[in-house]
Amino acid sequence: MSFNLKVLTAAALLIVPSISTAEQGITSNSVVFAQVAAFEGPAAALGSGMRLGITAAFEEANASGGVHGRMLKLETLDDGYEPDRSAALVKGVVDGNNHIGLIGAVGTPTSSATQPIASEAGLPFIGPFTGAGFLRDASHGNIFNVRATYAAETEAWIKHLVDEQGMKSIALLYQDDGFGRVGLKGVTAALEKRGMALAAEGTYTRNTVAVKKALLSIRKSKPDAVVMVGAYKPVAEFIKLARKMKMDSTFVNISFVGSDALSQELGDAGEGVIISQVVPFPWDASIPVVAQYADALKAVDADAKPGFVSLEGYMVGRLAIEGLETAGTELTRESFLAAMNGLTTVDLGGVTMTYGSGDNQGMDDVFLTRINKDGGFDPIVSGGNS
Repeated sequence: MSFNLKVLTAAALLIVPSISTAEQGITSNSVVFAQVAAFEGPAAALGSGMRLGITAAFEEANASGGVHGRMLKLETLDDGYEPDRSAALVKGVVDGNNHIGLIGAVGTPTSSATQPIASEAGLPFIGPFTGAGFLRDASHGNIFNVRATYAAETEAWIKHLVDEQGMKSIALLYQDDGFGRVGLKGVTAALEKRGMALAAEGTYTRNTVAVKKALLSIRKSKPDAVVMVGAYKPVAEFIKLARKMKMDSTFVNISFVGSDALSQELGDAGEGVIISQVVPFPWDASIPVVAQYADALKAVDADAKPGFVSLEGYMVGRLAIEGLETAGTELTRESFLAAMNGLTTVDLGGVTMTYGSGDNQGMDDVFLTRINKDGGFDPIVSGGNS
């Protein structure tokens, strides 16, 4: 027998038992999660950022022997931020039965297409990167959120712009789909609460940067601020074009935009752009979980820079690990789901997630940041300008 054939035969002997015992992605020494998210296209940095953070959390646990002796693995599938593609991939995950659950999904329209499939299959749906309200329905029994809602973010925008800065005219750019309409609803509600209405609105089509028509429409109203519910590439295109047209409006973005990616896309045009955040400042090492995140990030990629998206991914990974720890040694998807549903307080160190009956959202915090002249981020102090 040739050397290559011996190697192949040995490999086959190793592989066959693992296939036969990997039902639900669980073996005696490993557990596998699936991440269906965007890794190409205008939202690619979000899927990649979440993957980096989740991987950092998993590898941190693996370095200490895993969870109850099982090494944690993450397999990623690219949906391109397209709902139909995402649904097909999630159906494949369900039918393949090779993963304990889904983790780190990216986007409202994609989650809208995939969450019902996951819920029907009893597949855990952990830490989606979206603040959409429909994912806060705890009655499904399989959805576990980390972040605050988009409604909370949009309220924080309007509070800052109108109540604190005294602005009178607010316009909105939003992605023309479920994600954008959630933002539209939130902004409209926040303004109506203050006896106001949108000065103008404009839309663009998902996975395009065709924003010029929306910009020309919004520009006519000369708004004090343009609030934006979109992905980083079209949003950056809008802001850069607006700057060239000498628009002096304040530009405000939702956390989904991906702060680091937006800043990079904007370059010199980014200074002063506001972004709401739903996780702590990724550079604040005085917060224990942030310091742990920084170390874990460095361990998986020495060149990786801390950021809001990967920090959220890390926290999502830590939440899944908490569920695995609680589920114990006799792990099944059902026992993991029961453990996740039984979580009440998850203390990550300086950040606490709280869950309970009818509450599947761990955190409610929203705070505002501003891109500085160096492309970094400064926190905006409530009631002030810095």
